[in-house]
Amino acid sequence: MARVSTKENKNIYQTTREGLKLTREAASELLETISPERIEKIESERSMPHPDEVLLMSDQYKQPSLCNYYCANQCPIGQQYVPEIKVKDLSQIVLETIASLNAMQTNKNRLIEITVDGQITGDELADFVYIQEELEKISVAVETLQLWCERMLDTGAIDRAQYEAFKNS
Repeated sequence: MARVSTKENKNIYQTTREGLKLTREAASELLETISPERIEKIESERSMPHPDEVLLMSDQYKQPSLCNYYCANQCPIGQQYVPEIKVKDLSQIVLETIASLNAMQTNKNRLIEITVDGQITGDELADFVYIQEELEKISVAVETLQLWCERMLDTGAIDRAQYEAFKNS
């Protein structure tokens, strides 16, 4: 019988694998190209995962959030440009999106006033930064919804064939 890890600060790769009740050996069989020893190195943080390994784990574990985690926390480029997306319920995603859109609706005219001359002056800067932050919230909400959708497709909660048919019509 396989041992169960008692390590306290497990990383996302280990908690995801263990959440699926997979031993490293079983995970290696599922992942095909990643050995149990390599999985152990990634989980113990003695070695960083390669992007292709994260893609494979994300696909085979049916956890698209692994890719976002990797990009936002471990990829040098992603750390600068990719916000970490937290997995949320659909209702929370929709409410946050609507709140952000409502905030932008009230600031739409101000954004036009600020940018119409192609310059942002000192007295406009505070409003511009606030509007930029609200736009970032919308962007994160869209990415969160996309991640939620990918998870539902991966788990079969949304029929992939039907989803693709609607997307391509």
